[in-house]
Amino acid sequence: MDRAEKGEQISNLARTLSETSVVVVARNHGLTVAQVGDLRNKMRAAGATFKVTKNRLARIALDGTPYQPLGPMLTGPVGFATSRDPVAAAKVAVDFAKTNDKFELVGGAMGATLLDVAGVQALATLPSLDELRAKIVGLVQAPATKLAQLVNAPAGKLARVFGAYAANDGDQAAAA
Repeated sequence: MDRAEKGEQISNLARTLSETSVVVVARNHGLTVAQVGDLRNKMRAAGATFKVTKNRLARIALDGTPYQPLGPMLTGPVGFATSRDPVAAAKVAVDFAKTNDKFELVGGAMGATLLDVAGVQALATLPSLDELRAKIVGLVQAPATKLAQLVNAPAGKLARVFGAYAANDGDQAAAA
């Protein structure tokens, strides 16, 4: 890899780090190409990415970003899981680590806040932005639905009463 390629990798990683809200650092001890491909597919489906880079280039890219404290975690074969959603990368990384013993969580950062493994696991238990949005929409729609039911309830009761009278009159007319 020549100097220009290294510079391009550093600038791409620095750009990625500036656009993300969370970074999870994971160590991969002998993952196969198929396993890394599976991890990347899961990350992509969740709106996250997983990138393996040389530690030295990653340390250079971390300079000047809020994620600079991650530097000491970069030992051995590590990769970055990143996402704009604060919990997407953590969820996928934690789930993948549960099913694959060759994938080990090292730590991470959420903005300037450094996270240890327990912090990343705790972050993974939080609901995602989409789940939170769905809950908010449900909460907003619930009062409107209840209001519509309350408005329609008297009319429904009135219709049932008229229906009962009509049925009663029909029974009396048939008896006469």
